[in-house]
Amino acid sequence: MKTIGHILVRYTAWIWGLLQHLGIWGVLVIAFSDSALLGMPVDAIVATYVYHDRKRLLFYVITASLGSALGSVPLYLIGYAGGEALLRKRIPEERFQKIHRSFEQHEFWALMFPGMLPPPTPFKIFVLAAAVFEMKFRDFFAAIFAGRFVRFLVLSMLVLFFGPEIVSLMATLVRRHLAALLLAVAIGLLGWLLVSRHRRRKGAAERQVKTEDRG
Repeated sequence: MKTIGHILVRYTAWIWGLLQHLGIWGVLVIAFSDSALLGMPVDAIVATYVYHDRKRLLFYVITASLGSALGSVPLYLIGYAGGEALLRKRIPEERFQKIHRSFEQHEFWALMFPGMLPPPTPFKIFVLAAAVFEMKFRDFFAAIFAGRFVRFLVLSMLVLFFGPEIVSLMATLVRRHLAALLLAVAIGLLGWLLVSRHRRRKGAAERQVKTEDRG
């Protein structure tokens, strides 16, 4: 345990030392590395930057979102080149089919909503799935950017109200209640889709009535 603790301390010191050299662009680099490589404490870093430099809140939110989207591109390329076998090895068949159905029905939201959730949400699974199920790159990039933008914006607002300690509190809550959180997001998405469908049908019916009246 002491060895692990020592490694974590040195790892943390290395990250903050790197950020001192990168300046305001540190958020972009860390967000990119978090998506492209191993997990990085991107939420804690965004929170720290925003807390100490709140005038650049929107800049940090945008650059972190852009870094996450850019960092996801290598995994997208891997998935597009033949990542279905890799994806099937990492998740059960039942879950594979469930994710497949979600992308067939509403691929943008199927990627954006997981992008809004903090760790330990297995977001890289959804990134790989987007490529395997042949999501257009433009929509892929936009969905990740949008999801991360919402996530980092909400995080930044919470940090301004409650301080950077909110990051560790949120991480604990997500770890303990991940299933409930995912269920709540799914219910919210379903409700939004039903309302949108009802409005579209109502609008189409009204347009049809107007057309018939004119005829």
